[in-house]
Amino acid sequence: MSQPQRIVIIGAGLAGASAAAGLRDRGYSDEIIVLGNETHQPYELPALSKGLLLGDAEEPDWVREAGFYREHDIDLRLGSTAARVELGARVVVDGEGAEHRYDRLLLATGSQPRRLPIGGAGLPGVRTLRTLDDSLALRENFGRVGRAVIIGAGWIGTEAAAAARRHGVEVTVVDRISSPLLPVLGEEVGGVFRDLHTENGVQWRLNAEIAEIAGGEDGVRAVRLGDGTELPAELVVMAVGAAPRVDLAHAAGLELSDDGGVAVDAGLRTAAPDVYAAGDIASHFHPRYGRRVRVEHWANAKNQGAHVAGNLIGEAEPYLNSPYFFSDQYDLGCEYRGLADPDTDELVVRGDLAKREFIAFWLRDGKVAAAMNVNAWDDGDALKALVDGRVAVTAQQLREADLAALVS
Repeated sequence: MSQPQRIVIIGAGLAGASAAAGLRDRGYSDEIIVLGNETHQPYELPALSKGLLLGDAEEPDWVREAGFYREHDIDLRLGSTAARVELGARVVVDGEGAEHRYDRLLLATGSQPRRLPIGGAGLPGVRTLRTLDDSLALRENFGRVGRAVIIGAGWIGTEAAAAARRHGVEVTVVDRISSPLLPVLGEEVGGVFRDLHTENGVQWRLNAEIAEIAGGEDGVRAVRLGDGTELPAELVVMAVGAAPRVDLAHAAGLELSDDGGVAVDAGLRTAAPDVYAAGDIASHFHPRYGRRVRVEHWANAKNQGAHVAGNLIGEAEPYLNSPYFFSDQYDLGCEYRGLADPDTDELVVRGDLAKREFIAFWLRDGKVAAAMNVNAWDDGDALKALVDGRVAVTAQQLREADLAALVS
């Protein structure tokens, strides 16, 4: 594979900016163009639903310091949208009509928040949380409203609920599932988060359908449930997941996977010559799982961006990292590694769920598919090794044995 003279990256989020920085870290000295539709310099997302939203921070974690891109001759074009990709001509056309020829192209367009197709979804006072501007606006709202309804009991919804309670807002969380975080953690571990929020004053409306959001030009008044119940609110946070931004890739003719992402191989390459994808949009064939995996968490964007930098300049290394994310809610901190199916995997708990000091394992075929440590910080390396190494273990060993000894 010849050395590219110009690499174009579409997307100035964590994946795209990490790839650009990774190219320079590897000694690549030719042209790098990064097109990003936001006007902020590239930043990481975790603080948006944690420290920034809580009021503990005034800015996010930047991918690199502001001067880095200029000092390393990275042509970072903020506020610039890619309008189309012409694969045959190897050209990206931006929103102003300018053409950017590429030798290698990376798509790192990220995700956008979903909105429920219900009446009132566009009313003033209905917010989503995805960008820095979203987070700052939502924090300002938390400082001046009395009641909020959060639609969605996933990670963003539960973290937003914790932040709202910090600001003194009365919070109700609504979801059709029976327990928060059910698809990821299952009923028993999800119940730990339900009880945590209940103790901190959050009201739950689970197993509930939403009919509409009521209000008018002045803003939101209430959320109306399917059974006719009205939940008064001056603010609604719609936290019902995110959709990969694949319109550009689809219009260019790139293959999309069943999970909605751009289909890439183990090395993050699409079927189109010299075109790669990383981060939220990458439906990546993962050698460890033997199937495609699309992960929307922070670590995946950061690590895939850094990894694909090598492949853009001639390496052909598979991306092997296991999914990883973390969350902080009230006095609970947790880290999750791996990829479990709580409906079919065996749950093994080491520690005390009631005290919220435990490690949860999900066993599949006698091996650890995923592990989550909650307020337990001494075994991170062992947990990573158990998940990555697919070490054969028993439930009793996970409950009682020295975890480091299981992987030594």
